[in-house]
Amino acid sequence: MKDVHSKVISSKATPRGKYPHYKKVGPFVFVSGTSSRRKDNTISGADFDEFGTMRLDIEEQTRAVIENIQDILAEEELTLADIVDVTTFLVSMNDFHGYNTVYGQFFDFNGPTRTTVAVHQLPHPHLLIEIKVIAYKSNIQYHV
Repeated sequence: MKDVHSKVISSKATPRGKYPHYKKVGPFVFVSGTSSRRKDNTISGADFDEFGTMRLDIEEQTRAVIENIQDILAEEELTLADIVDVTTFLVSMNDFHGYNTVYGQFFDFNGPTRTTVAVHQLPHPHLLIEIKVIAYKSNIQYHV
């Protein structure tokens, strides 16, 4: 297939398996499940408080995930406005309100379709959320 490619982005956290950050197929860009992990493998929204207790913040993690997705889409000159579908995985539905609050700062009723599900766990115990998206690049010109 001529208009297909995958990419691992060196400025982002390395995927935890043999898969790309995204795959472009024609006008569609499929972004793999993305977390709030930073390049150095620390996690946004997972910090120790003054007593040494781990503090997990769903709002901070949600914001970091969406910003990571924004950076990944920029590799194909896309923005969050080009996303057509979002699938969100939450470790606990008790975090839904915080996640939904931050999500609403980036998207509105004209935004992508969305599915949110609860999962037993994610690949790291400090991750509360992972999001995968499908974006559509409408300005592609095809050459026959």
